[in-house]
Amino acid sequence: MAELVLKSQRFRAEREADWRRLEALLAKAEGGSAARLSREELLELPVLYRSALSSLSVARSISLDQGLIDYLESLCTRAYFFVYGARSTLLARMGGFFTHDWPAAVKGLWRETLVSLAITLLGVVVAAALVAGDPDWFYAFVPSELAGGRDPSASAAFLRATLYDDHDGKSVFATFLFTHNAQVALFAFALGFALCLPTAGLMIHNGLMLGAFLALFASHGLGLEAGGWLMIHGATELFAIVLAGAAGFSIGWAVVFPGETSRMSAAAAAGRRAAVVMIGVVVMLFLAGLLEGIGRQAVRADALRWTIAAASLSLWLAYFYLPRKTP
Repeated sequence: MAELVLKSQRFRAEREADWRRLEALLAKAEGGSAARLSREELLELPVLYRSALSSLSVARSISLDQGLIDYLESLCTRAYFFVYGARSTLLARMGGFFTHDWPAAVKGLWRETLVSLAITLLGVVVAAALVAGDPDWFYAFVPSELAGGRDPSASAAFLRATLYDDHDGKSVFATFLFTHNAQVALFAFALGFALCLPTAGLMIHNGLMLGAFLALFASHGLGLEAGGWLMIHGATELFAIVLAGAAGFSIGWAVVFPGETSRMSAAAAAGRRAAVVMIGVVVMLFLAGLLEGIGRQAVRADALRWTIAAASLSLWLAYFYLPRKTP
């Protein structure tokens, strides 16, 4: 036993200087970046790392000091990630997100996206049919204080003016629509874990509001015009909401049907992919806000509004679903 203790002490005395040197270089690099290391220090790091690995192997066989083994394991782990870990700039990471991570995550949720879209369209059709049959149904889907005068009692001239003329009421209603849709998107994702039910409710509620709004204008012969005003930014905004619903559905589905893993593990895995989708949804909502502002102020021709809507939707579909090379 005395001989083993002596070997352990001699082993530490002979090699501790290299361990401290490696620790100092790692601390210097971790405090800023690899650019802080000189060329000689960069060349020295992998040599010291291999030496530390060798020391760890020996320490496990002869050392009586568990604290030393733990220290070497931690040191070797830090050095491994520095020597072999992939390092990239912020721009490179953002490029990887937009070129691969986000579209791949959206494409992986195509089934949930179809479900989210189908539920939304169901709400649109139901509300449009009810309001067309009885205009009073409009008040059940759109509160009067939020409609801003856009209700069954409004004249066709007033409704037309809200689509083309600049006035405060138009701005308030447009802001409400954007705020409402952003809230629906975030809550649809956040509440997905509750067995998909709140997400489904939000999707159909959003569809009901949209259907009631379109049916109101259509009853005055302004359906095409209202659709163009809405879809110039709605093609992006509503697509974002549908994707948020799909992200929520994916988490809820994982909780209900976890497969061979635990519910917690399945939900965590689904949550990671859904979170990537939601980061992109925030970007889409921001772009929709820009389109809404530009479209409301500058674009008045119905044909141009519909052209912009069709172009933006086509670009999103191509971006998410066209085949691309795997990086």
